[in-house]
Amino acid sequence: MPTLDQLVAPAHTTIVTMELQKGIVGDEALLPVLPLVVEETGILRVAGKVLGAGRAAGAKVVHATMRERPDGAGQAVNCRIFAMAEKRRAEVGYSPTDQGRSGCELVDELGVQPSDIEVPRMHGMTPFTGTELDAVVRNLGTRTIVLMGVSLNLGIMGAALSALDLGYQVVVVRDAVVGIPVEYGESILQNSIAMIATIVTSDELVTAWASASDPS
Repeated sequence: MPTLDQLVAPAHTTIVTMELQKGIVGDEALLPVLPLVVEETGILRVAGKVLGAGRAAGAKVVHATMRERPDGAGQAVNCRIFAMAEKRRAEVGYSPTDQGRSGCELVDELGVQPSDIEVPRMHGMTPFTGTELDAVVRNLGTRTIVLMGVSLNLGIMGAALSALDLGYQVVVVRDAVVGIPVEYGESILQNSIAMIATIVTSDELVTAWASASDPS
């Protein structure tokens, strides 16, 4: 197995954030408890720190986002959480992540830069299915994907499994992901994610990138 320095060498590493948008981890979130645990655990601050260190070291940054049509067309209501979203749209007339709404925006803590790439999706649960994400990161020369965002229950798990199946090395930043409840998220990390990805802390990752950029 490669060392962490080798695994996350900036030349072949892309950081992928998952749904760190104002309409998902902010006040209008479909699941109101999600912004609460995001605030409680401080993952947005941590994600911003990791992105800053990654960019400085030369790693690429891609944001996987949700951008729905205002009429909801093209989305299947084929599970409980999508039914909840459909009910919300019927009640208030929109989804927080409809195209053109402020909820689509990435949170300020990420310090989005012009060099960052956004890959949106308009349907489904995971960022690789039906999007250009695989082609984009592969064309960036990526061998390792570093995952951060929400949530361990669904999105991060799905992204990690898809990335694994597509042949990437997967790294998950322990203190930049969260699940609901928090204790359940920890169980997913320990019992599922640990079997398919390398789990690191943000400090370990930042240190590895600092070593990579140190000319001495």
